[in-house]
Amino acid sequence: MSYLVLVRHGESRWNLDNRFTGWVDVALSEKGIKEAIKCSKELENISFDLAYTSKLERAQETLLIILVKQNKTGIFLHENKKEKKWSLHPIEFMKNEIPIYSSIALNERYYGCLQGMNKETARQKFGEKKVFEWRRSYDIAPPKGECLKDVYNRTVPYYKKEILPKLKDGKNIIVSAHGNSLRALIKFLDDITDEQIPFLELSTGKPIVYKYTNRKVIKQNIKFNLKRPTKWK
Repeated sequence: MSYLVLVRHGESRWNLDNRFTGWVDVALSEKGIKEAIKCSKELENISFDLAYTSKLERAQETLLIILVKQNKTGIFLHENKKEKKWSLHPIEFMKNEIPIYSSIALNERYYGCLQGMNKETARQKFGEKKVFEWRRSYDIAPPKGECLKDVYNRTVPYYKKEILPKLKDGKNIIVSAHGNSLRALIKFLDDITDEQIPFLELSTGKPIVYKYTNRKVIKQNIKFNLKRPTKWK
């Protein structure tokens, strides 16, 4: 048995400004930092073995805050492009150290012409219905950007190849990523239809917990604001 925890990064400065962020590197806001700290407290009963994140600062910053508040040191392992495999850390991991793998496959959706634009300004320019289609539909992309289906086609294969085998090996894993890369992954894990997925909303800095057991990944209904569960190993 093992645990998979998905966390959308804490509020970023562009979330605060209601802008389409996409692949732009934007740091966490003050609220986002507090959300990451709170998330760490909510997850204090899980001992993580591995971490995965995107190439973007806000997801990495969220992850590092969570880990450091749990007295963990995350060490980034970089992919060796020539040999097509992850590089090895030069020393053995110490007790409180865990490896972090980052991949573009976990990046937020690329928003194309919307990137950097205020969402209300976009609605005024293109129309509320069109912007909703671009933001939430499964297979309609904004001009020069990605749709959720595009994100699904890079996120889910990465999960199957890199993350799922580690879950099967009994590793507890945290994934710090983005609203759309996690929506794509949750669509796969929870078997959500194309018609239902536009209405799935993910809060910033709030963990979603799955348990891998009996060859299945099952979402856990855990209320952290109530009595804490027995320590997860």
